[in-house]
Amino acid sequence: MSDNLDKATLSVAGETHELPVYQASVGNPAIGVTSLLSSSGHITYDPGFMNTAVCESKITYIDGDQGILRYRGYPIDQLAEKSTFLEVAYLLIHGELPSKTDLDAFSARVNRHTLVPEGFRTFMGTFPVNAHPMAVMASAINALPTFYPESLNPFDEETVELATVLILAKARTITSYLHRRRNGEPLLYPDYSRGYVDDFLRMTFSEPYQAYETDPVVVDALDKLLILHADHEQNCSTSTVRMVGSSHANLYASIAAGVNALSGPLHGGANESVLAMLRRIQSEGGDPAAFMNKVKNKEDGVRLMGFGHRVYKNYDPRAAIVKKSADAVLETLGKRDQLLDIAMELEEIALNDEYFISRKLYPNVDFYTGLIYQAMGFDPEMFTPLFALGRMPGWIAQWREMINDPKTKIGRPRQVYIGEVERDYVDVAAR
Repeated sequence: MSDNLDKATLSVAGETHELPVYQASVGNPAIGVTSLLSSSGHITYDPGFMNTAVCESKITYIDGDQGILRYRGYPIDQLAEKSTFLEVAYLLIHGELPSKTDLDAFSARVNRHTLVPEGFRTFMGTFPVNAHPMAVMASAINALPTFYPESLNPFDEETVELATVLILAKARTITSYLHRRRNGEPLLYPDYSRGYVDDFLRMTFSEPYQAYETDPVVVDALDKLLILHADHEQNCSTSTVRMVGSSHANLYASIAAGVNALSGPLHGGANESVLAMLRRIQSEGGDPAAFMNKVKNKEDGVRLMGFGHRVYKNYDPRAAIVKKSADAVLETLGKRDQLLDIAMELEEIALNDEYFISRKLYPNVDFYTGLIYQAMGFDPEMFTPLFALGRMPGWIAQWREMINDPKTKIGRPRQVYIGEVERDYVDVAAR
């Protein structure tokens, strides 16, 4: 980002103030307001930071109107088709696609660290079976540095790289544990000869002392889903990771905060809500057209889930990729059922009905993902942890960019105070 020679002018209380304009390499320019308080006595008001850039970033670019998502300049459809999750993780974290030598070394190092210490296994076993999986995941990430205190220094490059690898490796083990614990099964040891996604599926679904063969179609689909979720610019959880890290909190503490932010139903729980909606339509007779009419009529208790997006005002570029994967996975596993047919008909209606077109209610990435996860054998409660597993590279990349940015300041938003003005204390006996 660089200063434009042109300045923006703002008139406040009869006075004109010049503000710098910063140009992006692509996308919207920004008006700098850091001097506004000192020069005018005013602050800006922007609930939800809908129109406020809080950082400079080279990681992810989104154009919601055009339906564009790029990681480090690479279109998401190319990465989903040609790359792997660990390759994309390397790209996001290090800035460039790795050479084969670099990727092999990175993958091998992540694999080596997949095993967790026995004390950590014991710690994970102390959580109740019915504990919320996102709470367990956040707690587990927070606990990791107690077993690896040598990986805490946020300003040592080699230490940060170690923490990066440890989080990517252990998150896979933690996520597999979340599923197994819910089903009363023991945590399995990793198999270093397998790939990241392949071994995750084995650690999640296999039975002890029995051979487990994954289906390449399922491995490919889950790999794509992790890639599609790997980063998404300055969303709620990513901004949380940056905010926590701005205090110089270590990488683990910042990532755990991101997990907690993602656990909110407005952020990470949409795919579970989509599945519930599809089941409701099925139970009411399986008529998508009737349901969409209820949506249009704004009937009480009827919500269209998985359509529309806070950023994308066009077809979510990730949704088309997920749709293909859903069809392939359900066909391969022999689980293509009425829910997928209902989903595809809902999409067809939305893409051809002026009511939904005018409101830009296009399918988003969450619309088909729940169907895929369910077909693979995951409970709905596991959908958000899977989201978090995929988002780890993005959170790590954003934290590393933030911690190395000399312009980073500890996060301290302003407020517009609307409470009581100064008043004198009254003794309790006189109230």
